[in-house]
Amino acid sequence: MTSSRGRPDWATIPNLVTLARFALLAPVCVLLWDGAGTLAVVLLLVWASTDWIDGLLARALGQTSRTGAIIDPIADRLGLAAIAATLVLVDLLPWAALVIILVVDLATTVLATGAALGGRIEVSILGKVRTAVLVTSVFLLVAAAAWAPGLVGAVQVLVWTAVGLHVLSGGDYILRASRAPRVASAGEGPPSPR
Repeated sequence: MTSSRGRPDWATIPNLVTLARFALLAPVCVLLWDGAGTLAVVLLLVWASTDWIDGLLARALGQTSRTGAIIDPIADRLGLAAIAATLVLVDLLPWAALVIILVVDLATTVLATGAALGGRIEVSILGKVRTAVLVTSVFLLVAAAAWAPGLVGAVQVLVWTAVGLHVLSGGDYILRASRAPRVASAGEGPPSPR
């Protein structure tokens, strides 16, 4: 697929930033496994900021793409699941939180992805808030473990709030996908990429 500017759909700066998010995931998890130190906190912040940067660049440069619409949420879900799993293994996050995140992601993937890729549902405000709160709470949890261990319990409350939002957002996507028409109308485009 080629854009109106003659470049392949995937060849955009925002997609490069999203790919950097994939590349940063393994080093982030390794550093978290070794202990939530300053380097782990900084690299996690860089990883998290790529989600905001790729969307900002996509809009500012007019480089939204079908590829970005597909790989951006994959990078979010895969990254958060891997980081949450690592935090469970180092006893910063309870297993129940990881299980809930994974079950909601699996259900949403199975029941709503087709509608999203078909342009029948778009990213919701609730979904954006959910992702922001989840990423922020995970970052604050790692920062607290590294710099203020006494605050870990308080930050875990925020993490559970984010998990609750994750459940609500997943349910919202599934409900909207079930109500969406099977065939997109002629004027509808692909889902919002960022």
